[in-house]
Amino acid sequence: MDRQLSERLADLKVVPVVTLPDADLADPLGATLTAAGLPIAEITFRSAAASDGIAALRARHPGVLVGAGTVLDPATVDLAADAGAQFVVTPGFNPDVVARCRARGLPVVPGVNNPTALEAARAQGLTLLKYFPAEASGGLKLLDAMAAPYGDVTFMPTGGITPDNLSDYLARPHVTACGGTWIATAARLAAGDFDAIGAAARAARDGATGA
Repeated sequence: MDRQLSERLADLKVVPVVTLPDADLADPLGATLTAAGLPIAEITFRSAAASDGIAALRARHPGVLVGAGTVLDPATVDLAADAGAQFVVTPGFNPDVVARCRARGLPVVPGVNNPTALEAARAQGLTLLKYFPAEASGGLKLLDAMAAPYGDVTFMPTGGITPDNLSDYLARPHVTACGGTWIATAARLAAGDFDAIGAAARAARDGATGA
C-alpha cells in the first residue's frame, strides 16, 4: 500500500495542500484539480470542514487522490479514515498516530526535519517521509545532508515550497513529490476563485513535468 502511494505521488509530483473553509468548496475544488491534470489534494485538519470536505471529494471525484493533513492524534486518524481519506500526512513523527493509521489501513507520511526523527520513522518501516517545514528547517542544504546516509528514504518536502524553488526540490533523486499551499490558497478559496486555482495547478503540473 505504501509503495502504491509512493508511485502515485511520484507520478503527480505536486500535492496541493488545502485548508477548506467550507466543505461545499470540495466539489468545485475536485473538479478544478481534475481539469488541471493534478487530481490530488491533502485536506488539512486545520478547519472544521476537513472531514466533510474529504468525504465530499471522495464521493464526487473518485479520480482524485485524497489525503488528510495536519493529523495530530489517533482520534483524527479515525476521523480521516471514516471520511474516506486515502493517506495521512503529519507534521511530526508520532508513533501513536502511525499505529492507528496502520490499524485503519492508511498509509502515513510523517514529518521529520532531523536525523533522530528520521530514524524513529525508519525504525517503524516508514521510508516515505514529509520534510517539514522544509525551507524554515534549512531547505535543500539540510535535506541533502540528511538524505545522504539513508539511501532507502525519500521525502515529500512541504513548507515554503513555491513555484520558484519547486524544480530545485524535484530535481533531487530523494524527493518523491512536494507539498504546496500556493495552489489553493485561503484567499482564493474564500473568493471562490477557481480559475486562479486551476491556473496555479496547471502551472505546477507543467513545471513539475517539464511540459
